[in-house]
Amino acid sequence: MISLSDIHKQYGSKILYKGASLQVKPGEKIGLVGPNGAGKTSVFRIIMNEMGIDSGTVTIPDKWVIGYFSQEVGEMKGRSALEEVLAGAGRISVLAGELKKLEEKLTTLTAQMEDEAAPEALMDEMNQVIEKMGDVQLEFESRGGYDLESRAKEILTGLGIGPDDYNRPVESFSGGWKMRIELSKILALKPDVLLMDEPTNHLDLESIEWLEAWLKSFKGSLVMTSHDREFMNRIVSRIVEVANQAITSYSGDYDFYEREREIRKEQLLAQHRKQQDMLAKEEEFIARFAARASHAAQVQSRIKKLEKIDRVEIPVEEKTMSFEFPVPPRGGNDVVRFKELGKTWEREDGGIKLVFENATGLVKRLDKVAVVGVNGAGKSTFLKMVAGQTGASEGDLQLGAGINIGYFSQHALEVLNPNKTIFDEIHDRIPEATIGYVRNLLGAFLFSGDDVYKRIAVLSGGEKSRVVLATLLAKPNNLLILDEPTNHLDIRSREMLMNAIKLFEGTVLLVSHDRHFLKQITTKVFELGKGEMHIYEGTYSEYLSRRGLA
Repeated sequence: MISLSDIHKQYGSKILYKGASLQVKPGEKIGLVGPNGAGKTSVFRIIMNEMGIDSGTVTIPDKWVIGYFSQEVGEMKGRSALEEVLAGAGRISVLAGELKKLEEKLTTLTAQMEDEAAPEALMDEMNQVIEKMGDVQLEFESRGGYDLESRAKEILTGLGIGPDDYNRPVESFSGGWKMRIELSKILALKPDVLLMDEPTNHLDLESIEWLEAWLKSFKGSLVMTSHDREFMNRIVSRIVEVANQAITSYSGDYDFYEREREIRKEQLLAQHRKQQDMLAKEEEFIARFAARASHAAQVQSRIKKLEKIDRVEIPVEEKTMSFEFPVPPRGGNDVVRFKELGKTWEREDGGIKLVFENATGLVKRLDKVAVVGVNGAGKSTFLKMVAGQTGASEGDLQLGAGINIGYFSQHALEVLNPNKTIFDEIHDRIPEATIGYVRNLLGAFLFSGDDVYKRIAVLSGGEKSRVVLATLLAKPNNLLILDEPTNHLDIRSREMLMNAIKLFEGTVLLVSHDRHFLKQITTKVFELGKGEMHIYEGTYSEYLSRRGLA
């Protein structure tokens, strides 16, 4: 069992933990939650011995192998994707080396034993080598050493890197795909404990579902952060919240944590109100009788009593996004109409790649359409066609009368000017707006005070996503085209965006790998796959049920 007991950690004047404790039992699956900056990643770094503590104890079993997946990918070069995964085998590689040395030693001793005059000590040494080999072989086998390559291939394929790409140089993969290779390395380790910081980032829905199944069958312990509510619910049996200098445990999934957290908050508020009433009465008594000699003993007694009381503290509430899309201008009832629509790309070898063809459909006013399909099926391409970012190879696509588009693409962060401040980025898009209006808009996305003058270049991915979402509110659009809008947003920000879209009095076309998000919003599903589009009326949950995927 991993144990962090009564730990204290402070950075300058910022206290991360004050007397905090956490236990990770064998086979337990834990979701780690809490506001940004509260110390979730620091928990991982403490367990990995990458960060010390000011006081307290950290206990980790000596032979436990820990796999840590973070959002930082080290340098990858000089290997194929498969070779990179095999090279990260860690403990398995160590055991393989030990086995090789022991086999060589055994061969040498066997040759020496053929001499009839071999001393008895030689036999004892040989028995020791055989016993040691047995122990090493047992651990090597239990960690999957003999099937490491087949396991590595299975994991790579599950994460979207198929046989055709096993031997591709790692340098040829983009940053997001290198993340998948890094994740494959950690899973192939077959560790005793998995520490995972946002493992679903950069994964499509199919890869997320594969990873979910893999983690559910994983026999070791798991501690992970994730912004994907449904992913968390399906895997973890305990939530650990890192907030307000404390580590608090909740026995259940994320939905249970959310309900229980509110209950505990109400109980704490009730205790605080009760204590404040008591303190007010005691302080009133002290103030009234402080000058009377006849009550001196009672006054002193009550002063000492108040000094000893542990005050009930109300934690500072975490800030969350708070906004509503403006009421859009009324457009036509037929928002997007397309007939026999098709798209092809020219390949590097001069050939033609079919994305999809013969797509025919209609998006009506107030529809909330989820565009789904496997990676590479053409989801983002279809959204680009509707947004006017790319043309059709065949067929026809028409927008209805009075349709104004707000487009959030997967590469939306790249269209922000890195040299501008947050304020200027928004104000330049709505130059007629007052300073107060722009500040209020940015405040809804958690940018206040001098933060609005930060340059785009220094922002995190989550902050950039919030800026782009703010640009969508800058103008009253009646068709929102959203390609992975939840990337980089935490669970509470996703909930806020989800509720805003549900209340939006316009039309939405959406690609997302967040299943909870899709289930709450969708009224129609466009499914792309094998070069075709199929249209399903109804919610995302109904679509899954009809496809036998629920």
